[in-house]
Amino acid sequence: MNARAEPDRPNPDALLRKAAQEGHGRLKVFLGAAPGVGKTYEMLTEAQERRRAGVDVVVGIVETHGRAETEAQIRGLEIIPRRQTNYHGRRIDEMDIDAILARAPRLVLVDELAHTNAPGSRHEKRYQDVEELLAAGIDVYSTVNVQHLESVNDVVASFTKVRVRETLPDRVIENADIEVIDIPPDELIERLKQGKVYVPEEASRALDSFFSKSNLTALRELALRRTAQAIDAEMLEYVRANALAGNWAAGERMVVAVSELPGAAELVRAAKRLADAWRGSWTAVHIETPRSGRFTDAENAQLAATLHLASQLGAQVATVPAESVVEGLARFATEARATQLIVGKSTRSRWFELRHGSVVDRLVREMPGIAVHVLPMQGHQVSHKGTRKPAEGKWGQPGEYLIAFALVSLVALLGAALSTAGNIANAGLLFLLPVMIAALRYGLRVGVATSLVASLAYNFFFLPPTHTFTIQDPQNILTVLVLLAVAVTSSQLAARVRDQALLAQRSAAQNSSLAGFARQLTAMSDPDDLSQLLCTEVSRLLRVNTVLLMTIEGQLAIKAAVPAQTQLEALEQAASRWSYDHNLPAGHDTETLTASDWQFRPLAVTGRVLGVIGLSRADAGSPVRSDQLPMLLSLLDQAALAFQRAALEEEMAFVAQLKERDRLRSALLSSVSHDLRTPLTTILGALGAMHPSSVEEKGYLSEARNEAERLNRFVGNLLDMARIEAGALRQLIEPVDLTEAIAAAVHDLRRTLGNQPIDLQVPPDLPFVMVDPQLFHHCLINLIENAAKHGGPKTPITVMARRTPAGLTLSVIDKGAGIPEGAESRIFETFERIEGSDRKGGSGLGLAIVKGFAEAMGLDVSAANRPETGGACFSLHFPEARLVKGSTEQ
Repeated sequence: MNARAEPDRPNPDALLRKAAQEGHGRLKVFLGAAPGVGKTYEMLTEAQERRRAGVDVVVGIVETHGRAETEAQIRGLEIIPRRQTNYHGRRIDEMDIDAILARAPRLVLVDELAHTNAPGSRHEKRYQDVEELLAAGIDVYSTVNVQHLESVNDVVASFTKVRVRETLPDRVIENADIEVIDIPPDELIERLKQGKVYVPEEASRALDSFFSKSNLTALRELALRRTAQAIDAEMLEYVRANALAGNWAAGERMVVAVSELPGAAELVRAAKRLADAWRGSWTAVHIETPRSGRFTDAENAQLAATLHLASQLGAQVATVPAESVVEGLARFATEARATQLIVGKSTRSRWFELRHGSVVDRLVREMPGIAVHVLPMQGHQVSHKGTRKPAEGKWGQPGEYLIAFALVSLVALLGAALSTAGNIANAGLLFLLPVMIAALRYGLRVGVATSLVASLAYNFFFLPPTHTFTIQDPQNILTVLVLLAVAVTSSQLAARVRDQALLAQRSAAQNSSLAGFARQLTAMSDPDDLSQLLCTEVSRLLRVNTVLLMTIEGQLAIKAAVPAQTQLEALEQAASRWSYDHNLPAGHDTETLTASDWQFRPLAVTGRVLGVIGLSRADAGSPVRSDQLPMLLSLLDQAALAFQRAALEEEMAFVAQLKERDRLRSALLSSVSHDLRTPLTTILGALGAMHPSSVEEKGYLSEARNEAERLNRFVGNLLDMARIEAGALRQLIEPVDLTEAIAAAVHDLRRTLGNQPIDLQVPPDLPFVMVDPQLFHHCLINLIENAAKHGGPKTPITVMARRTPAGLTLSVIDKGAGIPEGAESRIFETFERIEGSDRKGGSGLGLAIVKGFAEAMGLDVSAANRPETGGACFSLHFPEARLVKGSTEQ
């Protein structure tokens, strides 16, 4: 495959990064070259414009430094009160991140992004507070001076002679919108003299040191250069996401290759200086080859430290697996659209270069479209003595040599036995067999040693004069040399095949572990078993202590652990809670609560956090090495899917139970309502045909008729609810006059209402509504009957209709005790009886039927209290589409 081939499809990582920004807030940074250029003023000015445009803007923290024009810009903006912290008897005011999260504005202003928080704060740096706000979907405006960026900190110190202590990693502003606030140095110096930046005493000292024209000019250049890099990175991300051809080298893009050697740190710093000189973006990449598996713990730690340094200096960091360094660098440089490659050249022996060749020479030949910079790594001669793990020592074990030499002896015996049958001209070829076996099985060094012994054995036993190392015939000298060369070459080829096989074996072992873990997960559905399996497998594969925390009754508690008796201290509990709440790592080797001995990682699927897994080592070392992280993430992803599957299975079983219960209830409702309808009709007819002779009998008969009618309505409600739940409602939509519909409902309730007054507030000019007359009639009956039951005797019931911008609203208002707070929507549920109020009587079906019929007709229904007059208000909302145009009565 051609390493320089242009990509023909969108870059998956770019698409994933783009998708990851969905739901996150956007960060805009107002970047300046020095204090006093107007960053805070410009941020407040733009915030005021956003506020006037209707955006919800609050001030998280803004430092005006006593500048009147800046303080004037804050007026009209809501200010979140600061959190006060006492430190050594001194009160320190900090931004209250919890108050901002609870307020949940659309945009928050956070000044001085590189600020260090007071001790005891949740985060050490303010930029970490901002990252939490962004993760919550809140946009942030912030300010920063270019000298506070970690990547230029040493450069600024070199010419200003001032080391800035408050810095932030360049990655914080990589995805931010950057606006440069720039004014000429002479104008800034004039502002300083006028006291618009510092008080006069401080301004005089600043003019003599930091605020010289040369310093300000250099800082201004750094700010503009950093902005140009951000624009180039944004363009490159778009190019990758949309699979556009070409390297789009509007700016220089550099790749520096780092290794496990101590000199790699110097190489990274040199690459940073070179990137600054070229004003380009840069990436530090490590190519993981088969020999990477033989790194010692010290070499792995050195590599991790080098990559961390590169990240702190503003580089993007990557690790790429490949069979060779050249192949990996060529592929990565192509994908990164790099224009320059920076590599280090260590002092290696002649013998090493003869055997392995020069990586630098191969890079120059195989990457003609990229400029290759070779920087010497002085004082770091490559010597691997004692640097590899004993189990995989490069010189092998004594037993391996004994076995290899024994094979040579067997071949010599075999050759001697064959020579008795006659002269064997090519007996030397037999000695290639033990060389190949030794190289394949034990590696290059054992193979080379075996080739030397095989050549000597061939000379001693088969070349005249035999049983001596003297070679009589000059032609035989050439034979021995050729045999030795072929043996050494075969050893190298066999050793290379062995290394590739070992790499494939490690990869296969990892894949086998993941596949075995997946098989075990599919056989389990109990959350307790899944929890224990996850902890056990992670502990076994990564050789760490593990603990899994999940929410139990609203609290994050230990679900499983290895060892089983593991307990967490208060700091670890805080780190696990933060990781759970923010779906981000916390604890050891992270950027949050780093004092913890445990590292916590969220167990999440589709953005929903299911739990948190913690990892630690008995020796207090890094819980997860960089090469172990992909396996850990794979294990967590598989486990999260298994937990989600188990939860879905439980929910499906519960839904099946609900369906069966609803089916039985609907059948019961339908059966009861039909079985009672016939005898009720007979009873009502019989009561209507009776003619009492006395006043007492008339009273009994009237009471019996009222109760029979109420029971008939109850049975009708049962039947209506069964029809709603079965989806068997049939509608005949036609224009209905509200006044006539209300009058018909009141007439049918005349016995129930008695002398209770009805206050009808329906303007005569309201339009007709498009509804089913029968269903609408049932809605009105249930609403008015509900008001009569809970409004108190002799109190008026108000039926009011009014036009709204969105349509029309019809309300039924009583004078009762109202609805308990929080029960406004629950009151419409089937068989719902509200505790703590007078609304306990009845079947709990009337309002549920109102909601079902209203929604069937395309109406909305709501309930609320009337604090100004007392009582409850139930409203039907008719959208504009349900009103008859031109039907207004005069």
